[in-house]
Amino acid sequence: MIPASYAQRQMWLLDQLEGPTALYNIPLVLRMSGRLDVVALRAALDDVLARHESLRTRLPQLGGEPYQEILPPDEASVELTLVPTPADELESGIARASLDVFDLAAEIPLRATLLTPVSEQPPVDRDSLVTGECVLVLVVHHIAADGWSVAPLWRELSEAYAARCAGREPGWEPLPVQYADYSLWQQELLGEAHDPDSVRARQLAYWRQALAGAPEELALPVDRPRPATADHDGGLVRLDLPAELHAELAELAARQDVTMFMVWQAAVAVLLSKLGAGEDIPIGSPVAGRTDEVLEDLVGFFVNTLVVRTDLSGAPTFAEVLGRVRQAALGALDHQDLPFERLVEELAPVRSVGRHPLFQVNVTLHNTPRGRWTCRA
Repeated sequence: MIPASYAQRQMWLLDQLEGPTALYNIPLVLRMSGRLDVVALRAALDDVLARHESLRTRLPQLGGEPYQEILPPDEASVELTLVPTPADELESGIARASLDVFDLAAEIPLRATLLTPVSEQPPVDRDSLVTGECVLVLVVHHIAADGWSVAPLWRELSEAYAARCAGREPGWEPLPVQYADYSLWQQELLGEAHDPDSVRARQLAYWRQALAGAPEELALPVDRPRPATADHDGGLVRLDLPAELHAELAELAARQDVTMFMVWQAAVAVLLSKLGAGEDIPIGSPVAGRTDEVLEDLVGFFVNTLVVRTDLSGAPTFAEVLGRVRQAALGALDHQDLPFERLVEELAPVRSVGRHPLFQVNVTLHNTPRGRWTCRA
């Protein structure tokens, strides 16, 4: 029996606590035009499913703990559902397909829907060919994938579709490892908590010191009280920076020997402080968690969350703030192996269903590879 990875276990716990929800669905949308071979697309989906064990893994439980049940390729299949959809209803159709809820214990974490044109005279063999504008909606649960996974998923689906259209199987080299291998390796790497020389114990000691005395909640001048229970009903405000300003920030980063991420991190910390959050600003940030190059082409949930604490005491200049952020960020990256959920369990901060533990503001830099569909429909 293969235990769930720490990331999978945390996602499974959220699923248990919050009940059926589409909150952790990752919808991937591809708009296509021309002539689409549905039979080849179905075969390509099964090719990708066979290649990545994470996409055909269920998470049942035994004794209250989840474990990975990896279905053999011949027992797992993605049902590609064709839904005739008028052009003016495509957006609502995409939304409906994206909101399907997964049963993690009983289903594989991948679904596929093809929104096809509505025609008064459909093709004779509609299950084989679709002509015109159509939209492919793949929905994968976060327990099986992350942002980095999107690129290999689209690339390999494109390669498999091209191969199937040509009447052959995709000529991939076998993957060197699978997600289950990573899960076992992660547990072996961290070692035992009672062993003071283990990675787990040493990194936990670092985080205890780094986060000692950090505020449990940032005091911000919000326009309404925080709900007793988080409802995930958020908003979106977009801010586009001119190219000239971005270039100046890049020059600043180079002069101060920091990354652009550190510039954003410092800027957000300063802004929050000026809004009333104080001088001690913990901010969360995700990292890819793929510390070995053999993991780069895997579809799976590897992301970990780090807490970068910015000290703004003593009226520092922005250059000094950048130096402090650089030191904190590099320290966090050097100790990124300890899963965030284990950190929360060990530090045991005061918990509330209305806010996130250890930080409430998150800065995410989207620098993952972009997935592309490279073949013609």
